Amino acid sequence: MTFSKGLIELIHSAGLNPENIARIAQAAIDEDLNGATDVTSVATIPEDQLGVAQFSNRKSGVIAGVPVVAALLEICGIKDYKIEHADGEFVSANSLIISARGKVRAILLAERSALNFLGHLSGIATLTKSWVDAVAETKVAIRDTRKTTPGMRELEKYAVRTGGGINHRLSLSDGALIKDNHVLAAGGVVAAFNLVKAKFPDLPLEVEVDSLQQLREVIVAGAEFVLLDNMSIEECRAAVEIVSGRAKLEASGGLILSNARAYAMTGVDYLAIGALTHSAPVLDIGLDLRME
Repeated sequence: MTFSKGLIELIHSAGLNPENIARIAQAAIDEDLNGATDVTSVATIPEDQLGVAQFSNRKSGVIAGVPVVAALLEICGIKDYKIEHADGEFVSANSLIISARGKVRAILLAERSALNFLGHLSGIATLTKSWVDAVAETKVAIRDTRKTTPGMRELEKYAVRTGGGINHRLSLSDGALIKDNHVLAAGGVVAAFNLVKAKFPDLPLEVEVDSLQQLREVIVAGAEFVLLDNMSIEECRAAVEIVSGRAKLEASGGLILSNARAYAMTGVDYLAIGALTHSAPVLDIGLDLRME
């Protein structure tokens, strides 16, 4: 599939890969058709019937996924579309996001996949913004995790960025994160840290600790990035005092919107929120069709 020049530029500007977008979008259409055809549309809609589709959000939120919708439209043969609201915009309910004109059969073929992507990614962006707003005017950044839908990581992490959050590693090869099972296998948190540091000295390295004593040990060993696993607000505050600026600290586990600001005020640098990608409610977006 060859996208239009404008769409390729849009995808690149979003920090996404056009080939990956084409693959994901085409897979969605292939899944819907299952090697055959849309029997309902073929039976009820003349082949040359034209129409206008309007994608609108039923509830307010942050929009994310417009490049994917555009890709789906082009894959289905619809080149005449207009983007009214770009990704990253917070829009009020009942706003027109994208309008498209083309064959009705093609519009309906793209419809469900487009709404699936747009609603899901906008839901992630909207939830992320809620967390970002909760810690506004603190130094804390909201970070995602690898708790993503298989095959959707690039897009889901993009939606987090769109909502104002930042990304943790995209893959296991981007950097090291020593967790409890690695500690168990290596025989201790410092042993695990030293092994990874020796094997991959140039890669980012974060160490997960579940006690203040482990924190003291890894700081002495030279850790520069530590994840505080399931620590209370009081423990996070104590951890900041122990580290005294020698390492970046990330709080993880037990975090909810209502206590986000309290954790942020402890002085940690990041809040790791798996819920951004694994539990974000879908933003209600629909398609209204008008025949021509």
